[in-house]
Amino acid sequence: MTTTTPTLAHPAAGEGILASTLAQFHAAADTINLSDRYRAYLTSWKTVFQTQFPVQMDDGSIKIFEGYRVLHDTARGPTKGGIRYSPHVTLDDVRALAMLMTWKCAVVNIPFGGAKGGVIVDPTKLSQQELQNLTRRFTTELEPIIGPDKDIPAPDMGTNAQTMAWMMDTYSMSRGYTIPGVVTGKPVSLGGSAGRNEATGRGIYFLLQEHLQAQGGVAGKTVSVQGFGNVGSVAARLIHEAGAKVLYLSDVRSALYNPNGIDVTAAYSHVGQGGDLRKWAEASDAAQIVEAEDVLTADVDILVPAAVESVLTANNAGQVRARLIIEGANGPTTAEADQIFEDRGIVVIPDILANAGGVTVSYFEWVQARQYLQWTEARVNEELQRLLTTAYRDIATRAAKVGPGCSMREAANIIGIERVVEALELRGYYP
Repeated sequence: MTTTTPTLAHPAAGEGILASTLAQFHAAADTINLSDRYRAYLTSWKTVFQTQFPVQMDDGSIKIFEGYRVLHDTARGPTKGGIRYSPHVTLDDVRALAMLMTWKCAVVNIPFGGAKGGVIVDPTKLSQQELQNLTRRFTTELEPIIGPDKDIPAPDMGTNAQTMAWMMDTYSMSRGYTIPGVVTGKPVSLGGSAGRNEATGRGIYFLLQEHLQAQGGVAGKTVSVQGFGNVGSVAARLIHEAGAKVLYLSDVRSALYNPNGIDVTAAYSHVGQGGDLRKWAEASDAAQIVEAEDVLTADVDILVPAAVESVLTANNAGQVRARLIIEGANGPTTAEADQIFEDRGIVVIPDILANAGGVTVSYFEWVQARQYLQWTEARVNEELQRLLTTAYRDIATRAAKVGPGCSMREAANIIGIERVVEALELRGYYP
């Protein structure tokens, strides 16, 4: 079902990602004196889709699941955003993440609006067949609102290329012919893009190199990476191979520390073959086990939160010792923590730039699908670096223009908002 969402005013203080996202929007809007007309428009959501649907389990029983898909804004083009499978999915989180996707697409200047979706489920508790059943049924529920010119899902937490293959096949079967552009993040053999799997982590690496260019890049820096999934593992490996020392690593089960630096290439290879990070560390004596919170408060040059949202809060921001934070996850920093970092002079490269590599290469995949072409990985990476570097420089320039006290996040939000407003002004309003 499609519902209208009431306009949200300036939010009360809160630690949730929706409250933080809205607070950050209003801070940027205040700086540019955005009119109430556009505030009302941009703090509403085009479509909020909520469904409960049955899925047949391996034992023949039927289980009911709840899922969401939220489309934030379509002024700049069809909406784009991931589908996550997690027991912690909430509608408010999905709404916030959809809004962040709007700014993210605008910041890197690709012709999409923002969307996000999810199902309340622990995918590790389902068999492969049950996951396929759930994905195909959820895709059927979403069919009225998704499409290559309407809304284009992608992988997110708990989903992957196989999930996208099932979604693409289900949607295509309902149309009677293959439509590869309905999703991105597919296997390369089904029209996916070379370089897509590493795109978000590679983007973090490109941005760090650009930000630290005057210091010779990441070589010699000490780093802590929270999250060793698709984003954190790739970023950590590339940073390590560029000559940085990754002192801390963590995944959902364990946190590791080695004062001499962790061999991330070996850890990446082990986990990529189905191994466990903790068991690898214990068996090889490659690192010691530490508390999860140590990864966030580590005495390092660079912190990469690349796990989940709202991990840097008012409770721990004062203990963070890194002087540079680059947000691999969506919304890892609450508005309260953001203010603490600004007061302490800690630089934050915000999520809407830092992890935009994934949606950027998703855009390349969509373009390839529409033209039935296949780019080389070298071309993909070259174009990715070009767009992210351009976006970084735009943000740095805007922050300098606004003046002291303008963070990279505020500058990024300003650019994103202005580009969407420009599209709205040019299109006008359908009566």
